[in-house]
Amino acid sequence: SADASIGEDHRPETHLVPLVIQAAMGQREQLTIFGTDYPTPDGTCIRDYVHVEDLVEAHVLVMNALRPGDARVYNLGIGRGYSVLEILETTEGVVGRPVPRVLGARRPGDPARLFAEPKRIRDELGWSASRSELRNVIESAYRWHERRPAGYA
Repeated sequence: SADASIGEDHRPETHLVPLVIQAAMGQREQLTIFGTDYPTPDGTCIRDYVHVEDLVEAHVLVMNALRPGDARVYNLGIGRGYSVLEILETTEGVVGRPVPRVLGARRPGDPARLFAEPKRIRDELGWSASRSELRNVIESAYRWHERRPAGYA
């Protein structure tokens, strides 16, 4: 979050942003990049990264719009993606240290690109992600990891 009071702490960790930050902070020996030969500009997978505060805002907006018996389904995201290498490079800029990495093979089933199409929620409720510029996502996550190097433990 913006004040670094909440963050990601999975056991085991599988999400890219915390993994990259942990590698940059020396909490992991290295990060494995799974595939560098995808049909993307830099050869690495592209994914949609949305700031948790944007997700919270969207959920509150939807809850306030619901009426009895109403059901709605929305894709929440920024509608475009960032590559694994963009995440690494942005993290290095935020943290000020290199991210140790090793190149690995593709993981079976990983698509080259995967991101949300938020058109419906934008059209119906006027929502779009306003905090999800990549540097902001990384800075928020890094602040949390700095404050809680052992996670919630």
